[in-house]
Amino acid sequence: MSANAGDTCVIGAGPAGLAMARALKERNLPYTHIERHTSVGGIWDMDNPGTPMYETAHFNSSRTVSAFGGFPMPDTYADYPPNREILAYLRSFADAYDLTRRIEFGVDVTKVTKEIDGGWTVERADGQRCRHAHVVMCSGSQWYPNVPRLPGGFSGEVRHASTYRSPDELRGKRVLVVGAGASGLDIACDAARNADHAVISMRRGYWFIPKHLFGRPVDTIAAGGPKLPMWLEQRIFGALLRLVNGDVRRLGLQKPDHRLFETHPAISSMLLYHLQHGDLRAKPDIASTHGDTVTFTDGSQDRFDLVLLATGYVHKVPYAQEYLSDEQHPDLYLSAFSREHEGLFGVGYVETNSAAYGLFDALSQMIAEHIHDRSANPERAARFAQRIRHDRPDLTGGVRFVASPRHKGYVNSQTYTAYLRKVTSSMGWRGVGNPPSTRRTTVGAPQSRLPNGTVE
Repeated sequence: MSANAGDTCVIGAGPAGLAMARALKERNLPYTHIERHTSVGGIWDMDNPGTPMYETAHFNSSRTVSAFGGFPMPDTYADYPPNREILAYLRSFADAYDLTRRIEFGVDVTKVTKEIDGGWTVERADGQRCRHAHVVMCSGSQWYPNVPRLPGGFSGEVRHASTYRSPDELRGKRVLVVGAGASGLDIACDAARNADHAVISMRRGYWFIPKHLFGRPVDTIAAGGPKLPMWLEQRIFGALLRLVNGDVRRLGLQKPDHRLFETHPAISSMLLYHLQHGDLRAKPDIASTHGDTVTFTDGSQDRFDLVLLATGYVHKVPYAQEYLSDEQHPDLYLSAFSREHEGLFGVGYVETNSAAYGLFDALSQMIAEHIHDRSANPERAARFAQRIRHDRPDLTGGVRFVASPRHKGYVNSQTYTAYLRKVTSSMGWRGVGNPPSTRRTTVGAPQSRLPNGTVE
């Protein structure tokens, strides 16, 4: 048994783990940082076994609103950076804050156990067991695919999108993509350009938001505009989308069965383009399959060689699942603090409609402040512990999210961020969004290291 009884164990060196490590390091709090892969980057490293990353993946939020506090993405980056630039950014971030050398690579965690004295034991795959005062789960939420069964008996190939890597896999095939999440839209567009025949199946209608409006990334317009009541935003932006896109039913898409913002945003500039040009066809949900034939709920049929299920992921954490209960959405206060088990935290499990890295950063800062309080300010730590157990705020912002597994626990970004600031202020912590003086504040990252080791 290795004794690191007073420190914090950070599990994972993807975006969430790096944000957490920086927050601890800034406060001179002792920590142990472990990562099962051989390098920094999490899912953005295509060499990381099990990653769902694919060659054509880009960031789904723009670089100007997506960076960590105090460390903007370089101005040379595209509006929506490709995966290789995101990986380079993460590695530059880790190096800039001297985080990389603190990480123990090649360490897989098999079990986390709460001890009677309130500490935590982390068991590694090599059998080593280490004691820690706190554990922060930063191992990601996109490693365990949600794989529904196709009704009937399909004789072709069926794969989850997590196994998809390259458009070359689609050439010469009749391809059906199921799902309208970010990866589903991307892969459907890859299929439109490369497959012999491409179809996307969606169980409902969606509001399709282009990546650019008026020559600007759409999320910068939303972030920079006035804060309007949600019902008014829904009306204004809904009317704008109807004006820009027209009636999408003409393209075979279904009319949305919900108001704008009541599902996770379907952001794509290319899906409607490929539908308009006949490279891709849209179908409703699957009713049944037989042989290589798929029957859809509108009664139409089509033949396919390959069905790719872009049906999302469950937020499973196998090494600590007994402390989290729900695999779809762990019951963590503010998606970060265990309600029942003091000293257990998670970063990377928030489901919302905005860029993630700023939220990872804010939550990491709050966790680090609470960890600091547990030794330096026990009274304030006890007060926050009570809040963790009993505070259940409504963070929907008045949005009635659709009743689907993904939207269980879903929060409205503006409401969520405002509440993080409120909690931070009431606790007397460093302000969310106000980077500590020790952070880099220069514009752009240093030389961005690419996956092959070269720099740009």
